[in-house]
Amino acid sequence: MLDGRGSVSRRLGARLWLSGLWLGLFALLALFAPLISPRDPLAQDLFAGRLPPFWQAGSDPAYLLGTDSLGRDVLSRLIHGARIAFAVALVAGLATAFVGSALGLLAGYMRGWVDVVISRLVEIWMAFPPVLFAILLIAVLGTGLTSIIIAIVVIDWTRFCRVVRAEAMNQSAMDYVSSAVVAGRPRRDILWREILPNVLPTIVVLSTLEMGIAVIVEAILSFVNLSISTDAPTWGGMIAEGRTSIHQAWWVLAFPLGVLFLTVLSFSQFGEGLKDRFDPVLR
Repeated sequence: MLDGRGSVSRRLGARLWLSGLWLGLFALLALFAPLISPRDPLAQDLFAGRLPPFWQAGSDPAYLLGTDSLGRDVLSRLIHGARIAFAVALVAGLATAFVGSALGLLAGYMRGWVDVVISRLVEIWMAFPPVLFAILLIAVLGTGLTSIIIAIVVIDWTRFCRVVRAEAMNQSAMDYVSSAVVAGRPRRDILWREILPNVLPTIVVLSTLEMGIAVIVEAILSFVNLSISTDAPTWGGMIAEGRTSIHQAWWVLAFPLGVLFLTVLSFSQFGEGLKDRFDPVLR
C-alpha cells in the first residue's frame, strides 16, 4: 500500500516538475522577451522569406527556427507572442477566479434568495456558446488586450462559481462552521476566515486550469483577427499565417502550434498535479 502511494507521489512530482519547468520558461520568455529575442519580431526581409529551420538545407544560422513569408524571424515572434499569452493568462485567470469565486462563496454559504439568483444567472449565462459569445463581446468592445481579458472573464466566471458554490455548501455543513455559528461569530467573518481558507485549494487549481483556457481563447481570437493589433505577434496570428503556406513553409505553422499545445498542456497538467497534491487520500 505504501509502495503504491509512493509510486503515485513520484508520478505527481514528475508531472508537477515537468509542467512547472515549461511554465517557468514560458514566464521568463514573456517577461524578458526584448532581451532574449534575437531579432525585432516585426522586421521584414523579403530576400530571406521562408528560410527553413537551422537543421535543414538552405537555412541561415541567423534564423534558428526559420522565417515566414515576409522574412520575419519565427523564433523572435514566438518569444514576443509569449508576452501576450502570458499577460492574458495571468490577468484573465486571476480576474475570473476573483469574480466567480466571490459569487460562488456567497451562493454556497448564504443560501436562500442569494443562491437562487446567482444559480439562475449561471444557468442563463452557460446557455450561450462561449466562443461565439467571446467573438460578440470583442465585436462590441473592440479589439485590444483589455477587451480580450474582459471577454474571457465574462464567459468563464461561471466555471468557478459552480465549483466553488458546491465546495462552500459542503464546508458549510462541517462541524467547525456550526461551532462558529453557535459561538455567535458574524456570518461574514465565518465566510472569509473559516470557509474561504478551506475552499482556497480548489480555487488555486481552477485558476491554473483557467489560465490554460485563457491562452486558448486568446489564440482563437487571434486566429480570426479579433485579438490585438495585427502587427503584434501572437501565437494564434502566426498559426493563421502558417495555415496559408503549410506546403511551402511548414515551420511557420508547426512551431507556434507546438508551443501553444505544450503551454496549454502544461497548465492542465500543473492544475491536475496540484489537485492530486491537495487530495488528502494521496498524501
